Amino acid sequence: MEEGVGADRLAAAIEIARRAGALALERFNARETLVVEQKRHVTDLVSEADREVETLIRLAVSEAFPQDAQLGEEHGLSAGRSGLIWVIDPIDGTAPYLNGLPGWCVSIAVCDEEGPVVGVIYAPVLDELYTASRGGGAFLNGEPLRALDGDLRAGLLGVGANDRVDSARVGHMLAALMDAGAAWVRYGSGALMLAWVAAGRLSGYAEPRMSAWDCMAGYALIIEAGGCVRSFPTGEGLQQPAPVLGACAGAYDELVRICDFGSSPDW
Repeated sequence: MEEGVGADRLAAAIEIARRAGALALERFNARETLVVEQKRHVTDLVSEADREVETLIRLAVSEAFPQDAQLGEEHGLSAGRSGLIWVIDPIDGTAPYLNGLPGWCVSIAVCDEEGPVVGVIYAPVLDELYTASRGGGAFLNGEPLRALDGDLRAGLLGVGANDRVDSARVGHMLAALMDAGAAWVRYGSGALMLAWVAAGRLSGYAEPRMSAWDCMAGYALIIEAGGCVRSFPTGEGLQQPAPVLGACAGAYDELVRICDFGSSPDW
């Protein structure tokens, strides 16, 4: 990947994320007027704000990089010819968003056949902009980020789960983490919790089944902040959910053993 390619897309992703965040925040402040629909499950919701924000992002990307592919939570896959794909979650953390909580964000990544090239996560309520590019480091509002120096017990661990995984297995995972002495927390958005691993606010994050648009930007941040991540499928595999795990280097191996996600995307 040419250095300028990543730099150009990082600059664009930052500008687009800020615009998308402004629109999302505007809708957030008037959320009582939003039309909300249920998708697969009573806890799996989508609002008109999700779709409007993703449309803004897609149009901006298409204008700037018309040959790049796009994969988004609300509008699916659009093909490209450049070998790069923008992976978009317009509002990660829709449930907290709709309930007036600050734990949501805009997540934008650019990936190639090797994984994330660029990652940008913007949390408008918190006014926190996380940015990373391959080989270029990770930053929060322009300040360099570094993952924690320590093991699984060096800080809080972020966890996530959803209705697509067996509840008994999630309970077993949480019990195993507690038995290992890890203190865990869940805070609305998986993408934002991955960013917090890069920022040293969490020792790690684990979720047994997650989509690419929820994790690729966070993975870019963690890698550039000196942490470790579980590999996520590339190419056509980006369209399928898979286990996600990212942690500071000292916690990663133990977290892998405890969670025991194995090789199956169905866990």
